[in-house]
Amino acid sequence: MQDVIEGRVWTLGRDVDTDGIISGKYLTVIDPNELKKHVLEIALPEFAAGARPGDLLVADENFGSGSSREHAPQALRAIGVSAIVADSFARIFFRNAINLGLPAIEARGVRALFETGDTARIEMTRGRVTNLRTGGSIDFPPLPHHLLDLLQAGGLVEKVRAELAAREAGAPA
Repeated sequence: MQDVIEGRVWTLGRDVDTDGIISGKYLTVIDPNELKKHVLEIALPEFAAGARPGDLLVADENFGSGSSREHAPQALRAIGVSAIVADSFARIFFRNAINLGLPAIEARGVRALFETGDTARIEMTRGRVTNLRTGGSIDFPPLPHHLLDLLQAGGLVEKVRAELAAREAGAPA
């Protein structure tokens, strides 16, 4: 994870649930390349065909509500979304995203700053998101260090793998 993330913005409204991110009919799919073909096909049908790696999502309140399926952040990560910024998140989605290495930033009022196609700049440790087209910005509480560490490692599984490898390398023979 980078301290500064920039990307093209796709905007979404409020209450985008996990079924709107990846429909329940794809819950048996485990191939990320297949999942990314269907990401946001309910909430934003043009997204899968038009998304580019590094794009960002900017949403209104309650992003990721509904079921606790990990497929939702997995699909977003698979298509190359570099971060999600929303007025608020459903807590389980927020934690699933972080655990999978996908930055999720809560910034009250952010949705009002952006239109689809704008470019956003997110300063993770400073706690600021800026619309590079308009210059408008909003501050947010930076993520705590333990969550930034998870993101830096690429997610919870990667962090644990690295810790175990370090422990094994330092263990007496």
